[in-house]
Amino acid sequence: MTPGPMHAHEARIDDSLVRRLLAAQFPKWAELPLKRVESAGTVNAVYRLGDDMAVRLPRIPEGAGDVEKECAWLPRLAPLLPLPVPEVIALGAPAEGYPWPWAVLRWLDGELPVAGALADAGGMAVGLGAFVAAMRQVDLPGGPPAYRGAPLVTVDTVTRSAIAELDGTIDTPAATAAWEAALAAPRWTGPPVWLHSDLMPMNLLVRQGGLAAVLDFATVGIGDPACDLVAAWNLLPAEARPAFRQAAGADDAMWARGRGWALSMALTQLPYYRTTNPVIAANAAYVIREVLGEVDQGLSRGSCRRRGARHACVDRHRSRPPT
Repeated sequence: MTPGPMHAHEARIDDSLVRRLLAAQFPKWAELPLKRVESAGTVNAVYRLGDDMAVRLPRIPEGAGDVEKECAWLPRLAPLLPLPVPEVIALGAPAEGYPWPWAVLRWLDGELPVAGALADAGGMAVGLGAFVAAMRQVDLPGGPPAYRGAPLVTVDTVTRSAIAELDGTIDTPAATAAWEAALAAPRWTGPPVWLHSDLMPMNLLVRQGGLAAVLDFATVGIGDPACDLVAAWNLLPAEARPAFRQAAGADDAMWARGRGWALSMALTQLPYYRTTNPVIAANAAYVIREVLGEVDQGLSRGSCRRRGARHACVDRHRSRPPT
């Protein structure tokens, strides 16, 4: 990834700006080695500072409130979660022509996982599922609404618009059918629960093949936990999804809504980032293929049963992931 702009309205961030901000506000760190981290992240620019710190600066106005949100909630969430999460160690103020708060965080070691290239997909599935379940069990009052914690219908218009924009690029009738199937799933009727709501591969770290940390809690909050199932399709292969689903404790309705969130996110990401963020665009295309393939398998199972087919027709799909 290059540090070039992905959005028409993003701030210009470079090494010189970060050096000036550090010198003015945290001079004890101003002379430490500084290197921009190549990242597919769309909201923040990240620099490694010395050996054990990172500087994180919002690129766009929509990310301006994220730093203070993480400062408020991460210290309370961290002790309740089974994996390391970011630790904010200093909060910077707007200055030097940069308009928003920014942060210095503790560096977390690890590598970004790649869909289709996991060393231990089964272990990753169980670890991710346990994290999702732990988020849902957090008992902290007063949580903000999660970025994607509302019912799926709230993104119906933008999702259908993205499907229309991708006509000729993807199987739009299949995408529409898959989206409408997700919308038809029963809604969440329980109390709002805590969720991360952006479990993309670039927000996860692996070490020695296992899940090592979860990053970027800017979207954290309370709502329908289904969105935290998106990792089933944006990262995990089909054969690992049942283990993830079991560890996450997802029933049929939650699984269907989670698949809908994964599809909606991918459909909107693909046209927006097609030329500016090839990593996000490639992952979005992967998700669309995985979701449509899984939905198609589910329809095939149903048609076999409805036709009164032999048991062999049902048996052939028995080991497939649940839908």
